[in-house]
Amino acid sequence: MSLFAFGLQGLDERIPFLVAMAPPPPGTNPVLALLPYLLVIVVFYFVLIRPMRSRQQKVQVFLDGLKVGDRVVTSGGLYGSITRVEKDRLQLQIADKVRVDISRNAIVGYQDQEPVVPTEGGSLTPGRS
Repeated sequence: MSLFAFGLQGLDERIPFLVAMAPPPPGTNPVLALLPYLLVIVVFYFVLIRPMRSRQQKVQVFLDGLKVGDRVVTSGGLYGSITRVEKDRLQLQIADKVRVDISRNAIVGYQDQEPVVPTEGGSLTPGRS
């Protein structure tokens, strides 16, 4: 007797889908079902999270080591010398008798040196790579 005889026409095409959605057989280990998810989490950790943490640590060590007299560059492109250091901000002399207070986090590197943490990949600015 076919499925059509019971009024379930069109179900023949959906049977493979329904079988794929069925729960695993009773003898299957549930840990094996979680293995792909655990693998994805491990890959994310080693590809994204771990490098980001090491990058943040390098930047924090650099920012904690800033002192009066260092010649630095800000994220806005200002070049100057540090004249005063406070907990969360610095005073930067950018010209004779011109001093500005900036956030400590705005410093991206020393003048005439590579950035503390080089940017990887492409830039979000159009026309640059």
